[in-house]
Amino acid sequence: MSINGIHHLAISTSDIKAQIEFFTDVLGAELVALYWMHGVEGAWHGFIRLDDTTSIAFVQTPDVADIERTIGVTHSGNAGNASAGGTMQHVSFNVDSTEELLAMRDRIRSRGVTVVGPIDHGMCQSMYFAGPEDLTLEIATSDAAIDGDVWIDPEVVELAGISADELARYRSPAPFGSNNPVAQPNFDPAQPWQRGYPEALYEQIVAVPDDVVLDQFSHREPPVPAAE
Repeated sequence: MSINGIHHLAISTSDIKAQIEFFTDVLGAELVALYWMHGVEGAWHGFIRLDDTTSIAFVQTPDVADIERTIGVTHSGNAGNASAGGTMQHVSFNVDSTEELLAMRDRIRSRGVTVVGPIDHGMCQSMYFAGPEDLTLEIATSDAAIDGDVWIDPEVVELAGISADELARYRSPAPFGSNNPVAQPNFDPAQPWQRGYPEALYEQIVAVPDDVVLDQFSHREPPVPAAE
């Protein structure tokens, strides 16, 4: 049991229409959802379909426009530049072949957007370009799955402070199985937590039983009723 893909990657925006225009016209992806974001007053949520289980999502709130974008802090500005830890450095989209990669290059350029590449990285071929609001984007294709025997560099492993035992564990994570639900641990601010909440409020939120969260916080109905 492990995670097996990206369900959606959420990106903040101050202009959700511009992002939808770019991702549908320039990249040819389909808008599949646009609605008031559940539980967040004043926020819009939009989903761009990559496949049936994978989307790029955009979140527009009234506050986003007042937050300054700074290259090298909030945004990397290119696929090799720095940004603050925990921020999105760049996102890479997949296509299934070199032919499709080149076709996407031509589609993007036909909309007046510059593209660098393709570049052959050995594990994949990819190309780089920018999206609205300083997004750093990539499209890539691989002929085969990445082989850790040749793509895990011992020098980088050592520089990262990873021991041989740790590397073995990282490459083959221990399976997990439990016949009973695991109780919520006590809140520990030394562990990762959602710091957008005040600490005291977050401690109260995670103390709420799971069945109450499911019952009270869920929003099951779409904004437009399905046709019968």
